[in-house]
Amino acid sequence: MGIGVWQIVLILAIVLIIFGAGKLPKVMGDMGKGIKSFKAGINEKEEQDASASAKTIENTTSASVSSESKDNEKDSVKS
Repeated sequence: MGIGVWQIVLILAIVLIIFGAGKLPKVMGDMGKGIKSFKAGINEKEEQDASASAKTIENTTSASVSSESKDNEKDSVKS
């Protein structure tokens, strides 16, 4: 039940009638810019998430290392 060739031709004919031949390139260009902007926004969000998770891992690791060093200092002071 996919879209056949005739359905695509019919959709293109309706779009051509609605927008006209003059406006069609402008409409498609604006649509392309919108898609490109959307993809850039998604990539930016993924980069922010990745950097935030890396910072969280770094902070967790440094906190556990500092707590271990504090425990080692307490043990050496007790001895």
